[in-house]
Amino acid sequence: KTTNLRNEITRFQQRFNESFYEAWERFNDLLRACPHHGFFELHQLDTFYNALNVNDQDSLNSAAGGNFLDKMPRECLKIIECKSKVRQTRAKAVVAKVGTSSSTPSILYDVAELKDMVKALLLDKKNQSPAPTPSTTPAPVKAVESTCVTYGGAHSYQNCPATQENAYRDNIQEYVSQAAAANYN
Repeated sequence: KTTNLRNEITRFQQRFNESFYEAWERFNDLLRACPHHGFFELHQLDTFYNALNVNDQDSLNSAAGGNFLDKMPRECLKIIECKSKVRQTRAKAVVAKVGTSSSTPSILYDVAELKDMVKALLLDKKNQSPAPTPSTTPAPVKAVESTCVTYGGAHSYQNCPATQENAYRDNIQEYVSQAAAANYN
């Protein structure tokens, strides 16, 4: 009997149309049915995670702020329990909503209730995520582009066709050079 249950735990897979909550409950039922299974917590988490569909794996990775399995086992369990509660609440809300009539006040109440649930979930998620660490990478700097001060074209003032014959060009260049030298020295 123990061998059969150990094999079921090892080969565990989330069923088609099985919610995250249902899969987690079923996995725990298997573990409880075989208390002497001998699997370490990390092995249990790895088995459960790899048995999930891609969407639920992505959701766990997102909740973990990276690769779910890189977290400590206690953190992983906390994330799973939180996600499981959220999914169970959502499933109950959907079942309750199916039973209501389609009257407008009832729908408005349901929408308000769902908004409150989303706010609570977001607040809970915000409280769980660690504060972002400041980046040590410097902010990108935009390259300086030469633009014509006369016409605003993609060429520099010195290459402007309108100023090629301008007698004041050399004087302006000298003035700009002197101003630049005064500002940077």
